[in-house]
Amino acid sequence: MQFHHHGYVSGDPRIQPAAGVGLDRPEELPDQVDVLIVGSGPAGMLAAAQLSQFPNITTRIVERRPGRLVIGQADGIQARSVETFQAFGFAEEITAEAYRITEMCFWRPDPENPENIVRSGRALDDPAGISEFPHLIVNQARVLDYFARFMANSPARMKPDYGYEFVDLEVDDAAEYPVTVTLRRTAGEDEGTERTVKAKYVVGCDGARSKVRQSIGSTLAGDAANHAWGVMDVLASTDFPDIRTKCAIQSSGGGSILHIPREGGHLFRMYVDLGEVPEGDNGAVRKTSIDEIIAKANAILHPYTLDVRNVAWHSVYEVGHRLTDRFDDVKPEEVGTRTPRVFITGDACHTHSAKAGQGMNVSMQDGFNIAWKLGHVLDGRAPESLLSTYSAERQVVAKNLIDFDKEWSTLMAKKPEEFENPSDLEDFYVRTAEFPAGFMTEYTPSMLIGEAKHQDLAAGFPVGKRFKSAPVLRVSDTNPLQLGHQAKADGCWRIYVFADAAPAGTPSGVTELADWLQNAPESPLAAQPAGGDDDAWFDVKVIYQQDHTGIDINAVPKVFKPEVGPFRLTDLNKVYGANPEEDIFELRGLDRSGVVVVVRPDQYVANVLPLTATAELGEFFAPLLPARQPQH
Repeated sequence: MQFHHHGYVSGDPRIQPAAGVGLDRPEELPDQVDVLIVGSGPAGMLAAAQLSQFPNITTRIVERRPGRLVIGQADGIQARSVETFQAFGFAEEITAEAYRITEMCFWRPDPENPENIVRSGRALDDPAGISEFPHLIVNQARVLDYFARFMANSPARMKPDYGYEFVDLEVDDAAEYPVTVTLRRTAGEDEGTERTVKAKYVVGCDGARSKVRQSIGSTLAGDAANHAWGVMDVLASTDFPDIRTKCAIQSSGGGSILHIPREGGHLFRMYVDLGEVPEGDNGAVRKTSIDEIIAKANAILHPYTLDVRNVAWHSVYEVGHRLTDRFDDVKPEEVGTRTPRVFITGDACHTHSAKAGQGMNVSMQDGFNIAWKLGHVLDGRAPESLLSTYSAERQVVAKNLIDFDKEWSTLMAKKPEEFENPSDLEDFYVRTAEFPAGFMTEYTPSMLIGEAKHQDLAAGFPVGKRFKSAPVLRVSDTNPLQLGHQAKADGCWRIYVFADAAPAGTPSGVTELADWLQNAPESPLAAQPAGGDDDAWFDVKVIYQQDHTGIDINAVPKVFKPEVGPFRLTDLNKVYGANPEEDIFELRGLDRSGVVVVVRPDQYVANVLPLTATAELGEFFAPLLPARQPQH
């Protein structure tokens, strides 16, 4: 954590100095905004949190509830999400209060006595070490609380505007504020009244019944629901031995349970199989009572018993897999003729079962993806064409999620005798671990993702996939750190320069690249506004092959030691050496001749280039940046 560079700070250093719209933020929702976010679920709150780092942009987030969420339906936090929380500064805190999944147990009918269940296997949650972050279970409401705190502490001093329901919108591309949104008050003295807000962009994060989706003429299409599950968060007394371990439980005649312990040491969630939904059911299965769900759970758990003492929440849902045709308001016949003004995220554009624990996680990455792009466009850092990449990138991810969830939910609904091999469910869980952990997303070449022509120089940083952290040693204070954990959700591009073997400062590919980055008019750094911090838009780090004792920090080129803050202090925290015990060059397959790895603000690798490829680096960034300004 860095602070004091604007002067001595005696209070909470997480509270950033107010700036821009945060200096005199109106309590009442204004008539005109740059971005209006509809819905304060995970996608909406992450998007708002990211945009709160852009204090020159007026962003407001409206929510129909009168206040914060109390009980959230989602609870599964995959490692990719915890990695994202690290960038927002609360990974350690939320991990401390969450339930951590390290193993999953599998229960099947006892071959000797099929009316009873027996434990038949165990599987490590992350046997391949996909991430240094854990798989967590925690109430969605707490995730939103942390994002709310981040927003409130950010320069824009943002907070949700509760008690507003979205009604409709209209788009007039010719207007300065093209989107006119009608809202209705759902709380307060003026409940029931309507008003309009004009926005440059709208992000719909308003769930599976999204009115924003309806307003842009987009529809959810896919498989009809045909299997029902009862879900309950309960406190109970039980003799089931794995009550504090995640389990997939299959019985001989009573269906199956996906069992998930919750945070706090006592609460747990059960997804209880209610069977096939007959045609013409017309929603009758949704009237299944909590007593019926508990009875069904007891039948499946036999010979063990479940004495439920308290029900925190319960519901019944039918599994359906649906996807929208587009994630923005540009119709197929309009592609190439206009840029989008309205976007939809999360359940508004993709629905699936809850059992893969993916809904909240994928939704948050939707929010991350669109938010930094809106920030760059509205802050003058990028052209509007950048916004067309949102739907193109995220729809593919949602389609892959739905395909995965179909397979997983189908396996969970199978009867034990229908499996060719008794371990099929366990094998699938282990074999596909990288997908539910959130790490299978791989964006394809576009204006934001380069061709992987030099991938062999950095085999462990695949272009299009998330930047996988590794240990390094920071030279200035000799601290061992995770390199990826130093990247904050500040809207900056990252340029990681993995050095050749030459000592710091001696003539080499690194010194030539550093000189180009610092001084060349074609350098992306030349686009930064004059007079601001040297790293305002680009976080440029160097990682030498030597350990920290072999690096003279005074010899390190200036571009890796930017001047920041009103006192123009030198930031020495961007210079690293390899950790001899866990050498990042070995761990990530980095070429010893050196390599540049470019990473997007949402942590995905955008390009891999040789140290000498300055022309390619300049050409990659040219379409993503405004006209060059001289750097002073």
